[in-house]
Amino acid sequence: MTPQRARRIRSVLDRRQPDLRVLTDSVHKGHNLSAIVRSADAFGVLDMDVVVGDGDYRAYRSTAMGSQRWVCLHRHPSVEAALAPQKAAGYQVVVAHLDERSVDFREVDYTRPTVLLMGAEKQGPGAAALAAADVTVTIPMVGMVESFNVSVAAALLLSEAYRQREAAGCFAAPRLDPARYEQLFFEWGEPKLAAFCQRRNLPYPALNPEDGSLLDPGWFARMQALESDGAAIMDEGS
Repeated sequence: MTPQRARRIRSVLDRRQPDLRVLTDSVHKGHNLSAIVRSADAFGVLDMDVVVGDGDYRAYRSTAMGSQRWVCLHRHPSVEAALAPQKAAGYQVVVAHLDERSVDFREVDYTRPTVLLMGAEKQGPGAAALAAADVTVTIPMVGMVESFNVSVAAALLLSEAYRQREAAGCFAAPRLDPARYEQLFFEWGEPKLAAFCQRRNLPYPALNPEDGSLLDPGWFARMQALESDGAAIMDEGS
């Protein structure tokens, strides 16, 4: 990791919002999921939850083109399972949906801990999503079409959340838990080394907070040597 990359990663992590999440309910198309992930990244979201089938999830992974590296994607079997921790923690659930109680999306206070829930492209949010909603919102339109594409709608809601949070000073100082911050700094800056540690169940080595270099430059070579010695011992005993 170069010093420039280390500074860039810290600049992004400094602005990540730990209490703003996106949840997609059966959004099947890979390109829509990927577009929502890119918008989440652009507007400071760190965690995104998805409720989607196996085949559709594989399609998303093949079209994401690396965007998932900067947003932590959590897959769930149901909307209820995805929302349970956030509801328990006091998050408001904002669902993009037109019904008799809907309000203009700009009337919601997005500086509160918030889950933005986006429904499937054609069917919209399911019954469980609507039952969990604290508020349903609409995006005013003056054209002939009746609704936005789900990824466009998500981007508009995220943009409004960003606008409000910026005005409230939510991006002025780091808000992530320090331990998670440093974990992500390592994984984003040294993805190959992080994968090496994960495969071998090793703790991450310490990084220089200024330039992202290993505080112990010989660490990786020693770990490789130990691994080679272990393999040789196993061979001798076989």
